[in-house]
Amino acid sequence: MSAEGHRDKGPDDIVYPSTIPFLLVHAACLAAIWSGLTWRAIALGVALYWLRIFAIGAGYHRYFSHRSYSTGRVFQFVMAFLAQSSAQRSVLWWAAKHRHHHLYSDLAQDVHSPRQKGFLYSHVGWIFDKKHDATDLSKVKDLARYPELMWLHQLELAPAVLLGTFCFAIGGWPGLVVGFFWSTVLVYHATFGINSLAHVRGRKRYVTADESRNNWLLALATMGEGWHNNHHAYQISVRQGFKWWEIDPTYYILKVFSRFGLVWGLKTPPKQILRNEHRLGIDVINRAAEELTARFDSKRISLAIALALCGRELSLAREAFARARSDAFEALTALHLPHLPDREAFLAEAKEMFVKTVSLDRIVDRAYELLLVAVGVHLAAMAEG
Repeated sequence: MSAEGHRDKGPDDIVYPSTIPFLLVHAACLAAIWSGLTWRAIALGVALYWLRIFAIGAGYHRYFSHRSYSTGRVFQFVMAFLAQSSAQRSVLWWAAKHRHHHLYSDLAQDVHSPRQKGFLYSHVGWIFDKKHDATDLSKVKDLARYPELMWLHQLELAPAVLLGTFCFAIGGWPGLVVGFFWSTVLVYHATFGINSLAHVRGRKRYVTADESRNNWLLALATMGEGWHNNHHAYQISVRQGFKWWEIDPTYYILKVFSRFGLVWGLKTPPKQILRNEHRLGIDVINRAAEELTARFDSKRISLAIALALCGRELSLAREAFARARSDAFEALTALHLPHLPDREAFLAEAKEMFVKTVSLDRIVDRAYELLLVAVGVHLAAMAEG
């Protein structure tokens, strides 16, 4: 699932009372010293870890957040109930926050970006931030129309409490501590790792204008969710392991379910995506271009140009920019200013920054245009000063 606001937010943003249950769940794991371990409790914990990891990946994420396949209301409720038994807030809250994340991935408005607020905040701190507490139902209108999902939303801890009770009933105290609490904590951090670690460590196959990465270790721990750069390249795909060797058990299980009619309409990436031959959208190109432009210091370049020009030349440059303020790119290109990086410098930098994409030239052209406009603004200001 990057954080709203800026790095100067203070500790008052965190709702400390709401962290107490979260911390108590972690502390409860230590009760195994008193309850002891049993093979039944361990087996229960292992089973519940994988069951709930699947429910979060196949349910919360691929179905409720992205609608990457279709199913009936009964199976929809089952998936929501199982996912919500992980005590990660309600299905509507989770889906709304995740949809918001994809709109602003790694921008200031993102709810859990390591780039914006740091690793710890993106991993867990954002959940307890006051501004993220409410659920924006306008983002999940397609889900909020189901009364049973609204019921789960209003009683968000009910599935977890029922599951904990079940664990105690069949496994006693070890069943509750090891079977429920241990697996719950492990599910927490495996899931949270997609928000944090998968935007910090791993490989990028696609230009996505964010820091999403493919992380094989997270993919193993989350049944395929760790192929995060793939996911950000084509978000509605039910399949996230795009290569044969990118293990994606969640997709395999859903594929089996489709043969029995439990799910249908599984959306998969087109061949152009799999071959990395698709053209990037304008939003991705603009964000990538801005990132590329930031590698060149427009103020420093403008100062170097101003120092190299005599007063008359600088005045002519200012006048040319003023006449073509609506098209500074054309004006400054025609002037052949000294110390101005050429397009080849941008192209070389882009090849270092970005993975293969057929849209690289469009990114470079847009970035070069952005730099020229910024230089024009600085030169005009210098001349006026």
